[in-house]
Amino acid sequence: MNAQPAIALLELDSISLGTHTADAMIKRAPIEMIRVGTVQPGKYLVLVGGSVAAVEESHVEGVRVAGSALTDHIFLPDVHEDVYESVAGKRRENGGDALGIIETSSIPAVVLAADRAIKTAHVEIIEIRLGDGLGGRGVMHLTGRLEDVQAAVQAGVALIDRPDITVQSVVIPAQHADLSKQVGRSSSFG
Repeated sequence: MNAQPAIALLELDSISLGTHTADAMIKRAPIEMIRVGTVQPGKYLVLVGGSVAAVEESHVEGVRVAGSALTDHIFLPDVHEDVYESVAGKRRENGGDALGIIETSSIPAVVLAADRAIKTAHVEIIEIRLGDGLGGRGVMHLTGRLEDVQAAVQAGVALIDRPDITVQSVVIPAQHADLSKQVGRSSSFG
């Protein structure tokens, strides 16, 4: 069962307004600050979790306070446990045959896509990376049987198909063992 049944993620293009927004959100409702701070290039993320009612109230307040500095945001009232754990930093083994990758220009969008993907098919999220070392982009890697990975990636991409978001996706049907091992350790070069 989820430690947090709901999450909200706000992406802002102002560090000062991002900090102000985070403060307003935590003062508004009894939520947990999962992660807050800067990511490249000069974005500020506020990721909170808690009960559905508290997170929703906090999210509404965050959107209000952020104003025009808000570049994207999501509220997931029934977030999948693996998505919650992944955005909090958990990595999983890369043990499936196929590898699916969704990359977005919006960090909230990749989290939304991940939640839809894992709820659509029997796949496992390897990692969700939020912004740092990615030029402010979001990326997720998932694995499983080819048919499941294809369905999951398709569903995730379809959900976030908006003109203001750049989305790239790929499904590798049979990953090479060396690539599987590398991605399993980390998708970061360093």
